[in-house]
Amino acid sequence: MEPKKDAYGQEVWAFFQKKKSYEIVERDDGLIDLTEGPAAYFAEFKDWPKIQKQAIKFAKGKVLDIGAGAGRVSLYLQKQGFDVTAIDNSPLAIKVCKKTRSKTRQNFAY
Repeated sequence: MEPKKDAYGQEVWAFFQKKKSYEIVERDDGLIDLTEGPAAYFAEFKDWPKIQKQAIKFAKGKVLDIGAGAGRVSLYLQKQGFDVTAIDNSPLAIKVCKKTRSKTRQNFAY
């Protein structure tokens, strides 16, 4: 995918570089959500929504993080000792994920 066509990747890449970045989610039921934005993809566990904190407790064994984005879930699970493979269809999100990983010295398989 060409970087200019990778809207999600552009969003997380800009945020990673400390540039202004916005997210507008419009569902097919008409709901438009402007609340979370790109910061949510980089949030520490303590700042995750309650439902996500509860869901992550069900992780076991080897984990495949599909749609890894900036890698926050993969990083969290690796810190908990899980063997994690992170994938995403956004080339720029993968770039961010790799750079996020290198900042924390975690290992991902891509």
